Amino acid sequence: MALAEGMNSGGGDEDRRDADVVLGDDWVAPDSTVEKELRDSRARRSVFSLKTSPLTRKIITFNLIAVNVLVAGILWMNSSRETLLIQHANALQSEVELIADVFEAQLPVGAPVNLATSDGIEVADTVDGIDLREGLQLLVFDTGNFLVGETAGKMARMIPAPTTEEEPAPISNFLSRIWTSVAGLFNYFSTEPDLVLEDKLRRMIETSDVTQTRVIEDKTSGGFTLFHALSPIRQGSGIVGTVALVSTAQEIDASVTAERKRVLQVFLIATLVSIGLSLVLASTIANPISDLADAAEIGRDRHRRNVAPGRIRIPDLTARPDEIGRLSGALRGMVSALYDRIDSNEQFAADVAHEIKNPLASLRSAVGSLRMVKKEEHRTKLLDVIDHDVRRLDRLVSDISNASRLDSELVKEEEQEFNLMEMVGNIAEFLGQDAEKKGIEFIADLPSSPINIHGLEPRLAQVFVNLVTNAISFCEDGDAIRVWARRRDNRVLVVVEDTGPGIPEEALAKIFKRFYTSRPQSDFGNNSGLGLAISKQIVEAHGGVIWAENIRPTEADVTSEPLGARFVVGLPL
Repeated sequence: MALAEGMNSGGGDEDRRDADVVLGDDWVAPDSTVEKELRDSRARRSVFSLKTSPLTRKIITFNLIAVNVLVAGILWMNSSRETLLIQHANALQSEVELIADVFEAQLPVGAPVNLATSDGIEVADTVDGIDLREGLQLLVFDTGNFLVGETAGKMARMIPAPTTEEEPAPISNFLSRIWTSVAGLFNYFSTEPDLVLEDKLRRMIETSDVTQTRVIEDKTSGGFTLFHALSPIRQGSGIVGTVALVSTAQEIDASVTAERKRVLQVFLIATLVSIGLSLVLASTIANPISDLADAAEIGRDRHRRNVAPGRIRIPDLTARPDEIGRLSGALRGMVSALYDRIDSNEQFAADVAHEIKNPLASLRSAVGSLRMVKKEEHRTKLLDVIDHDVRRLDRLVSDISNASRLDSELVKEEEQEFNLMEMVGNIAEFLGQDAEKKGIEFIADLPSSPINIHGLEPRLAQVFVNLVTNAISFCEDGDAIRVWARRRDNRVLVVVEDTGPGIPEEALAKIFKRFYTSRPQSDFGNNSGLGLAISKQIVEAHGGVIWAENIRPTEADVTSEPLGARFVVGLPL
């Protein structure tokens, strides 16, 4: 059992559906967590979708290629057959040398010998006196390579030859015939036409060293193996003839054929098992990938048809401990992030509409009243209201434009290493003059040693300018502002604190939201409420954090009046 816990990308119903349990080894998300169209696609898909899945066909093909190459290699190498042939050739060599020794033992010493005329030895009597086992054929040639004696083995074998009758195994026989036909293609052009045995042996004697015993392997046009063993008959230092012993490899061919049938039977079973396992493996790979692809295509088709009945839900396969589980998690995270971004954009559009509506309503009221009033002082006041609202709209539109472009600009701009303390020091020096003009004491407590970070210097400068100007706007004559920084392990903290009125407790949780402002009524309309939201976005894009808090004595009650406000920015080194 594997627990598939989805990512939280929706409301309570979404959470309930994402917590379904995935049972079994097929790792397919349950129907309750997928779209109706995806369930219909699953219903149309067979368990082993060989026809509709190219991936399944590829898996089966490559697995079968591996099995075929292995079996073909075993049949082609045929090491057991080679061992049997070597043993048979050695035995035949010993046997032909013994027969040659029989002839040599009957030759007279010093007298001339002619095997063709039976001078010195009766070849026919000697040949008849040699008992050969069944399957052997003895031929004797004189010095002119003429046949002077011949006999065939009639002695029963000690071990019966394997039967050549085919067992009722039509599939194995069919595969064996295929293999024999394929193997025969390689020998087609190299096999000489069959000759009469006497002529073939005569050619072998003429083309080989007659002074040595040798065993020659040959094949007939029918593919049967023959061994030809040749040994000289010596009289002293001379050679008076040649003994040829011909043997078929019937036992070897029969045992090899039986072995080949067993290999082909195993091959057939291995092929069926490989196909079955390939189908199972392909179903655990191809079906989940098909689900992911179908879910994406459903979203694409809905977009093309301008249908929006609900959000597309990617099947949750994150419980799989493999790449498909990672892919499912990545796609779900991507879709969740996309919907979060869509929600954010929709909320931003709603907030923009709300913020623009207020000055527009004020403008419309002022313009309507301007048409009706007659007194000049009233008209002047209404014109001031119109001018204030127009400037407010202009400021609002500029801030909205900057906020909407911020994401793309943060991605496009190149990060560089710079000295954060030098940048904050320059800002403190420049804005400190504005604070002192209002009678506000400005203190910069920054380390003398440089602290270098990687980031976008202009954007981070925008953050600290916004924090310091906010502090100046909330302070009055006699207040103080302090900017200080400290290095803490793998990050640096930059703090801007003041002795102003502090932050209302109910505002601490929403001070970084877009368009939120807690300024006094006298300052209404002079700020868009986007400054801190933009600052938070910039800091988080650099992997940092920003928060606000009220300044109180260590032992003070949380309900007591704050001594001021503190904004903390933490950036990674």
